[in-house]
Amino acid sequence: MLPTQELVSLLQRCKDFEQTRRVHGRIITSGIQWSNFVLTNLLNSCNANGNTDYAKKIFEKAQNPDVFAWNSMIRGLCRNGLFRDAISAYAQMRESSVLPISFTFAAVLKACARILEKKIGWGLHSQVCKFGFDCDVYAQTSLVDMYSKFGDMRSAQQVFDGMPERNVVSWNSVISGYVKCGELIVARKIFDDMPGKDVVSWNTLILGYVKGGDMNSAMALFYEMPERNPASWNTLIGGYIDSGNLETARQLFDSMPEKSNVSLVTMISGYARHGVVDLARELFDWACGKDRTIWNAMIACYAQNGRPREAINLFNRMLECDVKIKPDKMTIVCAISASSQLGDFSFGLWIQNYCREIGMEMDDHLITSLVDLYAKCGNVYDAYSLFLKLRNRDVVAYTAIILGCAMHGRAGDSILLFNEMVAAHVKPNSVTFIGLLTACNHCGLVDEGLQYFLSMSAVYGLHPSADHYVCMVDLLGRAGRLDEAYELIRSMPMTPHTGVWGALLLACNIHCNVKLGEIAAHQCFKLEPEASGYYVLLCNIYASAGRWDDAKRMRKAVEEQRLARIPGCSWIEIDSEPINQRPFEELNDMQMGRDLGV
Repeated sequence: MLPTQELVSLLQRCKDFEQTRRVHGRIITSGIQWSNFVLTNLLNSCNANGNTDYAKKIFEKAQNPDVFAWNSMIRGLCRNGLFRDAISAYAQMRESSVLPISFTFAAVLKACARILEKKIGWGLHSQVCKFGFDCDVYAQTSLVDMYSKFGDMRSAQQVFDGMPERNVVSWNSVISGYVKCGELIVARKIFDDMPGKDVVSWNTLILGYVKGGDMNSAMALFYEMPERNPASWNTLIGGYIDSGNLETARQLFDSMPEKSNVSLVTMISGYARHGVVDLARELFDWACGKDRTIWNAMIACYAQNGRPREAINLFNRMLECDVKIKPDKMTIVCAISASSQLGDFSFGLWIQNYCREIGMEMDDHLITSLVDLYAKCGNVYDAYSLFLKLRNRDVVAYTAIILGCAMHGRAGDSILLFNEMVAAHVKPNSVTFIGLLTACNHCGLVDEGLQYFLSMSAVYGLHPSADHYVCMVDLLGRAGRLDEAYELIRSMPMTPHTGVWGALLLACNIHCNVKLGEIAAHQCFKLEPEASGYYVLLCNIYASAGRWDDAKRMRKAVEEQRLARIPGCSWIEIDSEPINQRPFEELNDMQMGRDLGV
């Protein structure tokens, strides 16, 4: 029979739950007398290896657990994100007449801070004082941290000022609180007064300057640091990426003494955000020991920048045997996003089967990605079936199904879904309104579309983009309300792009409005002088109005300027390969010739 101390030593060395479970079995079969000492170490091992449910079952069977066992259970629940359960465990402990110690309050106050339970936090503060921990550095530091996370810096400062003894965590907590509230001047003053700064103190203030957009102060503080860790570098690199200064970000990255995978992901993601895909790929290829996060960052980079085929190719490469890295949910979501851009419906079916094979749970994030894929591929029925399976339907899910219905002949359903979304108190975003306005266009609901457009700013606080104006100009124009469409363009707060003027020009072609057609066409000529399509439309307007000389002048302008023809094209899938079909390439000239009678 192994002695108690040896079994406890085995528990402390367990690296995964299976090892913990085996040692637990040996404890049961060894016949040793159960004690709170053994119980506490067993709970610690279960929680450290991520099996809180197993720890709960053990704890429920324990007889008269002491405060150390309760602390272990509460800390384990916090460690695994079960903050409300941790607060409930503290309440049960008090009902059992077990008196808390300072470390008990440190754990349960952390739980309150994470879920912003202010009323419970206030009650715990009174209990800290009641049980005589109003001078305890650990309990008081936890209070400072809790109030800082609540954003209640007045209370945090009061607790901090009343502490007879402070440690570095106390100082860092109050600095972090002021940083999060944007009060950098106060945070800097406390930082300067701090007697023994550690690297976290420096990083916290640097992060504050970065979030405030003051990169000069952030860089100056960075160079003052007596020592730096990877987080110091990554914070500054991320700040320069956010400010659009990729060159300085890369210089800092290259200067790092040791580049972590987090640093690589930060840089690759930064290139992705700014569309510098080739440099991101160079960095990806250079990296040694690539982990899943680096693969995910590069796949996402391709997907976010309109290079879906390369994203899918990299995903397939990741699945090959020699890579030995299994995809996670983020990988799958990125791959589905790329497939949505390709309109590859078969991939959606494959990915569902693949997730089942590897035992990956289809959570809301994955299901929403599949809703988007199926909707974009025109399979609205399956998209809606998946949509109904969502536990929490957020704005992304609603927007995906609204857009899918709008684009594929189910405009009425789009409007019904939008009304359902509003009734469910889910706030729409700008993309939602693109789908909604498109639906109104397909149904010819002009006045309703105008009301939705006006509600963007009046009701939802959203500023219409140029793309929303395109939708509205197209909606008004197709209905023959060309003067209103033109006035809407003139009222735009931003400079109209060719999409806006092109929508008006197309409407003028439908309704043969020469005057506005000329205005719209000449704006298009200025913005895209090398595109022939606008000349074709104006030529058609002149021909419809019987102004043959002007129509021939347009034809001559195209020939003399040797304007480029941008052919229409379609993508179809044959044997799992996307094929670019160009059936209309030769028809542009034929159409213009027919209009001119040649």
